[in-house]
Formats: sequence, structure tokens, C-alpha cells
Amino acid sequence: MVRCFLTTFDNPYSPYEQFEEWYRYDTDHGYNSSGLLMRLAETSSQFTDNENAYEIEKAIDRIVAADPQNIYKKLKIEVKDEDTLDKSA
Repeated sequence: MVRCFLTTFDNPYSPYEQFEEWYRYDTDHGYNSSGLLMRLAETSSQFTDNENAYEIEKAIDRIVAADPQNIYKKLKIEVKDEDTLDKSA
């Protein structure tokens, strides 16, 4: 399945495969992309993983579209099913 991630053009790390390095770079440069995404994504523990992923992608699209400095981008990464958590199972 495909999952979307928010990152910046200058961050050399993958938010999926190298999260700790990605997060450190992101916060060291003052972006706080995770915090921004958390504030805008309308996720819920009542939603399925796919519903939350859809809400996250919508929030990422809004961030990228409204980015006056053009620093953010959306990454689409193919994630193997066994790597994801299925809370409905």
C-alpha cells in the first residue's frame, strides 16, 4: 500500500526508513514538520488505518499547497502490508 509523508526538500533522510535521522534533521532546522502535520490532520482513534492515512494525505496536500517558502514536499512510499499495523484485526 502507498503511504504519504511530509518532508522538506533539503532533508536527505527518509521519514519512513530513517525516521530518527529525518526527525533530528527536521527539528534541528526548525521545521517541526511532524507537529505541523499533527495540528492539521483530522485523524482519530475511531478511524481505520486507511481512513487516517487519507486524512494525513489531505493535510499534507494542504500544507504543500499553502507553503509560501516552497520548503515542503509530499513523499509517496510503497509500504509492505506486513510493515503496517492493522488495528481492525
